[in-house]
Amino acid sequence: MDRTGIFAGDDPFVIARRWLAEAEATEPNDPNAIALATVDAEGLPNVRMVLLKEIEDAAFVFYTNYTSAKGQEITATGKAAFVMHWKSLRRQVRVRGTVTREEGPQADAYFASRSLQSRLGAWASRQSRPLDSRAALMAEVAKLGVTKGPNPPRPPFWGGFRIAPVEIEFWADGAFRLHDRFCWRRAAPDQPWQVQRLNP
Repeated sequence: MDRTGIFAGDDPFVIARRWLAEAEATEPNDPNAIALATVDAEGLPNVRMVLLKEIEDAAFVFYTNYTSAKGQEITATGKAAFVMHWKSLRRQVRVRGTVTREEGPQADAYFASRSLQSRLGAWASRQSRPLDSRAALMAEVAKLGVTKGPNPPRPPFWGGFRIAPVEIEFWADGAFRLHDRFCWRRAAPDQPWQVQRLNP
């Protein structure tokens, strides 16, 4: 199989990290943005942009409020998908897999690395629920600034999700819409990968 150039390598996580590093040099805003897809209790899809925070050796990690719509949908199904698209590079990575929570020291460390306002915002926001006004939200942030102090701990309802993929597709734009696509698939996260070139 002619996986050379940008597609070369035996580890899809290494390829994904390499593509992201290249995007960080060319993409003007949020090269780590992903369109995260989940499904609700009726099977209706939901998609929204979030920021991918780490590509580990076997998973992709992002952080959010567990009580948000995405958090509840992921908790209910244990599955999610996302696409990372870089217009500047004319490339994208699609991922589908199973999801577990990251609620330990790694989540604590990432939360502590955020700005104080972002940490207070995580405490204040009842993400995805109705809000009377922006003023009410800002008042809650100010109140929490007093009660939580300058180093608020990570809220128990906020943390990471780790997506262990069973499918990763690397796509690159080709002339005349004859794109290059390579899909890495496995039956489960602990199984070996099979790689196939796909039609554009």
